[in-house]
Amino acid sequence: MTSRLLTLLGLAAACGGWSGALLAEGGQPIAGLQPSQRPEGAPVIREVHREPDWYTRALTGISQPYPASLRFLEDQGNWYTPFNRPGMTGRYDIRGWHEQ
Repeated sequence: MTSRLLTLLGLAAACGGWSGALLAEGGQPIAGLQPSQRPEGAPVIREVHREPDWYTRALTGISQPYPASLRFLEDQGNWYTPFNRPGMTGRYDIRGWHEQ
């Protein structure tokens, strides 16, 4: 474990340190090296695209009136969320995703 960490730190130093902008082979920026700054040239989401049945799927197994705590769905962007996908089966399937 220690040797892996030292190798990683050595590679970071050889690449100009953590503050240097690293690029993948295809020329795309590698995100996460400076969490407080968006890498220059990184893709930007300009529009949220939802399929027509997106809300129906996201609200599967939840009866109306919908609780106010689900208002976060209005702000859900194009990133991954486990909330609108089937999870475990059996007694853990409290929303009935696997009964369909």
